[in-house]
Amino acid sequence: MPPLPLPIAMIRTQVSMPLRFADGYSTAARVFSFDGLVDGREHLAFGLGDRPAAVSSGSRGPAPLVRPHSECLTGDTFGSQRCDCGAQLREAVERIADCGGFLLYLRQEGRGIGLYAKLDAYALQDTGMDTYEANLALGHGEDERSYLVAAQMLRALGVSRIALLSNNPDKARQLRRFGMTVASRVPTGVHLSDANERYLVTKARRGAHTLDVPLSVG
Repeated sequence: MPPLPLPIAMIRTQVSMPLRFADGYSTAARVFSFDGLVDGREHLAFGLGDRPAAVSSGSRGPAPLVRPHSECLTGDTFGSQRCDCGAQLREAVERIADCGGFLLYLRQEGRGIGLYAKLDAYALQDTGMDTYEANLALGHGEDERSYLVAAQMLRALGVSRIALLSNNPDKARQLRRFGMTVASRVPTGVHLSDANERYLVTKARRGAHTLDVPLSVG
């Protein structure tokens, strides 16, 4: 199947930004904003490590490591243990900084349904539903995220071939549909806690995420 047409986006602004996490880890990033993204939202790309060398390696060297990370206010900012998002974000920044590449921070909270709807879904999960059932009960899809803007951002950055840092096979499928070459898929760690165990098991069972969690749980 030929790739779907990819609308052109352009870099709007780029600035240097020092990053420091709560555990003391720090690194430097080059942060990019964009014009022409199809959904009109303010997504960001964080260039980390020796990204110019990773991008210019072409088909001969290692592809730049890229993580499309969906915004999670509760996990990324407040450290919620109901998900693994904050831990994945922290892990991704360090791993990408080590080898060169980009973290794409995508403004699609709650697998695309928004912050308030995500909290509504949490309330339903507290009654026994899993994360996908709760989204469906609210009239949403199981996962409403699109990675078209991620492909647009990468093209604007001059990237067409990536090593994808993700456990989610849908990210790879969508990026390939939009013309990205996914040279490899690199799994993230499994950030398991008492509060998110059922959530991670559900992602492995229903979303085919490559997570080594005990599928007998829940």
